[in-house]
Amino acid sequence: MIYTVTMNPSIDYHVWIETMVEGTIHQAQKEWKAAGGKGINVSKVLRNLGSVSVALGFVGGFTGAFIRQQLEQEGIEHRFIPVTQDSRINIKIKAERETDLSGVSPLIPKVAIKELMDQLDHLTNDDFLVLAGSVPASVPADIYRLIMQRMNHLGVRVILDAKGAALGNALAERPFLIKPNHHELGELFGASVETTEEAVHYGRRSLEMGATNVIVSMAGQGAVFVNREKAFAAQFPKQQAVNSIGAGDSMVAGFLYAYTRGQQVKEAFQLAVAAGSTTAISEGFCTPEKIEAFLPHITLTEL
Repeated sequence: MIYTVTMNPSIDYHVWIETMVEGTIHQAQKEWKAAGGKGINVSKVLRNLGSVSVALGFVGGFTGAFIRQQLEQEGIEHRFIPVTQDSRINIKIKAERETDLSGVSPLIPKVAIKELMDQLDHLTNDDFLVLAGSVPASVPADIYRLIMQRMNHLGVRVILDAKGAALGNALAERPFLIKPNHHELGELFGASVETTEEAVHYGRRSLEMGATNVIVSMAGQGAVFVNREKAFAAQFPKQQAVNSIGAGDSMVAGFLYAYTRGQQVKEAFQLAVAAGSTTAISEGFCTPEKIEAFLPHITLTEL
């Protein structure tokens, strides 16, 4: 089974306006509300691809009820832990440029964190666990590292999609896969990562720190995969991105979907790139049809 953990779920409220002018009233042209958070996004894309997952995390209040309801409507199993305060609302204002407002996270009490740990202690070495996204201020900053320590004893393969200290502190726990973008990878090493060669170099340094597989997304320049045996660069035709939500999560889901069906890392990486790319150029997440149409346009080079 694949489990996803979203420490900080949200309602993502997308609103389109023609032009944003500070200090004025705007008439929305259209709007869209969705249950959000990186782990939840991974579960949604896995569902689109035909794979089953269980979504874990913390939700509360009327916003938490919306998140639960939407996942149930989409056929995604969840075992969210209830908290008292409302789950956050993130606002995505889409005008000439996109402006994001990230909402306030609810307080996560220690008893809820213990309940999550108890849930995770039932996983086995047949399971994959996705840890993705931000961590509320009320949760220990090293929570991902603490979870991975417990999962290592159980033989659970962990996919870590985090950045900054949350990523750097957890690498020693040997994540099965990490997926930083080139800015996040550069931040990890205090360097600038702008080229394929630099992405491969610092990706390999991530392997030395403990990662097993590394995917580096590089926006219009494609993506890079490295592990201890292989390194690949993926390139594809540049297209106008219309969606800033979920492209990286789609890459994680695409890789997991292929890998858990017995494909080798090369094919899993190629599908991951197609999944992330088609989400970026679509309003909404990738679908099997969009991925299938995009795959022939990806050029993989072994490095």
